[in-house]
Amino acid sequence: MNTSMYQLIKEQSNLLMLAISFFTRLPVPFSLDYSPQKLHQAGRYFPLVGWLLVALLSAFYCFATGYFGVAVSVCLLITLSLVLTGALHEDGLADTADGFWGGHTAQRKLAIMKDSQIGTYGTCALICLLLTKFILLCTLAVNQQLLIALAIAYPLSRALAISHVQHLAYARQNSDHSKSAALAQPMQPRVLLWLVISSLPGLLFLTLPSTLIILLSGCALRLALKYWFNKHIGGYTGDCLGFAQQVQEILIYLLLIATLPKVTNGHIFAQLF
Repeated sequence: MNTSMYQLIKEQSNLLMLAISFFTRLPVPFSLDYSPQKLHQAGRYFPLVGWLLVALLSAFYCFATGYFGVAVSVCLLITLSLVLTGALHEDGLADTADGFWGGHTAQRKLAIMKDSQIGTYGTCALICLLLTKFILLCTLAVNQQLLIALAIAYPLSRALAISHVQHLAYARQNSDHSKSAALAQPMQPRVLLWLVISSLPGLLFLTLPSTLIILLSGCALRLALKYWFNKHIGGYTGDCLGFAQQVQEILIYLLLIATLPKVTNGHIFAQLF
């Protein structure tokens, strides 16, 4: 292996480890080469972080379901996902709900989103999200589609979320102490292409109509969220990206349930318990 190839592999491995350290709570080597610019470059590996989570959660579910059944295993899977990610995206969803519905001006909304305390809107959003996710994943599991759903939703929802940095301004004027400020730059076209390609392999398990429905619906939701973020705060924050990831994930689960073969409600109840 020549020197240039070795250096390229070393640089890209460092970026991947930075992405893992930022978006999960998984341990990484302490000798990472960090800078805000490198963290921005690491955003290209956001879908690969999703694939890593898919592998860990799928292995856990396959092990747990043999002992605990579907409902308990899905509950534990959701809990494990929260532990692995540090509830990063769920925190963004709660903060966005609190800020957008609790403030009357853009500056007040941003101030609420920065507050570490959770309010009524954020609490309600989290309860609805986790309950909905539990029911959708149980339905997919009973239909033996859970692993396919994870392989599609985790990478693709993360790619759609991080893609907002391409067309929205970072909303915080003083971003020196923001963890997400380093991501607040558009990606180069080749990096954006890699982001898209690395998020799509899970769709190979689907028929062409199902694939088109998910892609078109995901893009439509992305446009709606772009308008919504702009309307409320004139751009996005890291919390907005977390919100986008979570709602895109829920949308994908809903569309899979609607388009994939399913069993009867009675059969679902029997398999759950």
